[in-house]
Amino acid sequence: MTRKQRKIAKIDSTYMKQYDAHVERQKKKKKRLHRRLVLFSIVVMITLGTITTYHLKQRMLHAQKEEQQVQLEEKLASLKKEEKDLSQEVELLNDEEYVLQIAKTNYFFSKEGEVIFKLPEEDLSY
Repeated sequence: MTRKQRKIAKIDSTYMKQYDAHVERQKKKKKRLHRRLVLFSIVVMITLGTITTYHLKQRMLHAQKEEQQVQLEEKLASLKKEEKDLSQEVELLNDEEYVLQIAKTNYFFSKEGEVIFKLPEEDLSY
């Protein structure tokens, strides 16, 4: 079936003019609402993207800082061990007998009338 074009004349009354104006206002209102919703959605998406990017950067920075903290704690432990070793060495160097022993072995220091023989430190192969 083919549609017949209807020739309907609009009634030119004040009520119809008001109704047409009302329908136009509703269309404009709906269009503005749609635009506002689209704009709000764009703003929300940009905000979420920014927050997500910031969060990821902060997580990477946190991981780097934790790694750096672990390295510094290891360095601190080694420095404390070195400090302990050095303090023990200072205590030993304050002991006169220890200093004399080092002087004899490393610098061939001897008392009067004492002879020091240096023996080679070789492994015997028999």
